[in-house]
Amino acid sequence: MNGKIPVLIITGYGLNCEAESSFAWEQAGAEPRRVHLNDLLERPAQLQDFGALMFIGGFSYGDHMGSGLVFAHRVRHHLRDELQKFICDDKLVLAVCNGFQIVTKLGLLPATNGDYFTQSVSLMQNDCGHFQNRWVTLRFEKESPCVFTRGIELMPLPARHGEGKIFTTDKSVLEQIESKKLAACRYADPKTGESTMEFPQNPNGSLNAIAGLCDPTGRIFGLMPHPEAYLFPENHPQWDLQKIRGELPEKGLGLKIFKNAVAYLH
Repeated sequence: MNGKIPVLIITGYGLNCEAESSFAWEQAGAEPRRVHLNDLLERPAQLQDFGALMFIGGFSYGDHMGSGLVFAHRVRHHLRDELQKFICDDKLVLAVCNGFQIVTKLGLLPATNGDYFTQSVSLMQNDCGHFQNRWVTLRFEKESPCVFTRGIELMPLPARHGEGKIFTTDKSVLEQIESKKLAACRYADPKTGESTMEFPQNPNGSLNAIAGLCDPTGRIFGLMPHPEAYLFPENHPQWDLQKIRGELPEKGLGLKIFKNAVAYLH
């Protein structure tokens, strides 16, 4: 044993961010392992061998019938008991972009009442009506219980999605999200740091400018922008200008989210 936290990254069926996601966990000091969904469903108990689980980005099942829906149904029907145990054992779940869409449809987020398998919010088509591929600024909420976002205030990250608008028809769910501080991060104006509903700083029109959610324990976190796509300073579109100004970070800022997870598990 090398003492590194084992992390499960589910692959297959249109998911396509496994390489950068694996690298992010490695750089944070964990030991990621990529497992195809079919192999996981064939041996569900192997989930318990890991300290963290990541639902990655991509276009699972081609986004047919809605982004993440088919993938979520397969997980719910074949992995529910093992996933429930995984969550109860104080382990971590990170979900990015298509992964975020999957876990909301599963019910893992926001799980305001502790029910992890009843859907209460969804991620709908962007208000602009088409796919967005741009960098955005996130403001991370200090009062959130989220394990992954501790000590982070503002962070630029790339967003690339067509269905990223957090939406619910139940006002009480949104009220609970806000009262329990489950909105871990919001789209923000890069100049003021204040949350915003203005396009394109908010690329999808998400309710209350919410870009990411956590569950009440803070151990399940999902967001639409991609922290695994900002692991090097040069990933930022203005890295050369940052260098001239002496503002270039030593590492890509997205790595902080993964390091927070590893620190918690240690």
